[in-house]
Amino acid sequence: MALRLIEIVLPEESGKEVQELLKEHEVSNLWQHHLSDRKVLVRVLLSADKTEPVLDLLEKRYSTVEGFKVILLSVEASIPRPEPPEEKLPKHAEVQPQKGAEPRVAGVSRHELYTGIADRAKPSKEFVILIALSTIVAAVGILRNNVAIIIGAMVIAPVLGPNVALSLATTLGDMDLARRALKAIAVGTLTVATLSVPLGYVLTVDPDIPEFLARTRVGFGDIALALASGSAGALAFRRGVASALIGVMVAVALLPPLVTFGLLLGSGYWLMSLGAMLLFLTNLICINLSGVTTFMLQGIRPRTWWEADRAKKATRIAIALWVFLLSALVVVIVLSQTS
Repeated sequence: MALRLIEIVLPEESGKEVQELLKEHEVSNLWQHHLSDRKVLVRVLLSADKTEPVLDLLEKRYSTVEGFKVILLSVEASIPRPEPPEEKLPKHAEVQPQKGAEPRVAGVSRHELYTGIADRAKPSKEFVILIALSTIVAAVGILRNNVAIIIGAMVIAPVLGPNVALSLATTLGDMDLARRALKAIAVGTLTVATLSVPLGYVLTVDPDIPEFLARTRVGFGDIALALASGSAGALAFRRGVASALIGVMVAVALLPPLVTFGLLLGSGYWLMSLGAMLLFLTNLICINLSGVTTFMLQGIRPRTWWEADRAKKATRIAIALWVFLLSALVVVIVLSQTS
């Protein structure tokens, strides 16, 4: 059982109230310490999947209280290990499913999810450097027809974060995060194109290399791969598991087609480069479509009803847009295959 420690700083007069407030929640332990300046520190130990409702409750009740602060910490171990709290039900009571109840999915809280993803949506100097390095390594791998080098380039390509951030921003209706994610995606795309086009002009490009041919033809298998990649990326962040290998999977779907496009464009193979760009756009759309859908099915939504209403509209518009674009690309793929 994954554990979290919530530290709450409140005015001294709110100390007893917060204990009463959390009585209805399944917390493992609760401690209270008096601080200076008439403040109190309340520590709450509970399982990871119980943190989100507790954090929402604290934010709703104390967000306007002066001096209120909440810190969420991941607990590596606890000795003795706390037993999972038993749910108390009235005698002879029948458990009725609640209409409209949100699905409870084991994983990190919405607050942890947001923080972890938002940090990876920044087009920082390190982000640009890693994109540039992975582009150069991927270009060498493609030109040498070496799959191992291409996969090595994908390990250092930081493309998972911005795409998952865009999916989360759409699900939450967070325009600020969406702008940052779109900026990072645009910066990454321009960096790859800016490097790969001159490389294609300078280096000798053989369009008959299998690694080129594999990324200039789009099939329905590529759509299925991209959909699975986007869903896996969203689930990795939601479950709080290591996303490095899934990041490689997403990078394979995005970076090599874009590098192939730049190399072919720079060497004068215009028609083949359009096939690589078509594959890149298809993968980009599928990854974001499946990411938004996965977060929505996982019950990720804002806390307040007005934010939830705005997020629901944004999600519907985004899904409709991604589906429309994907349908248009499928038509283009079918026409290109028949011709």
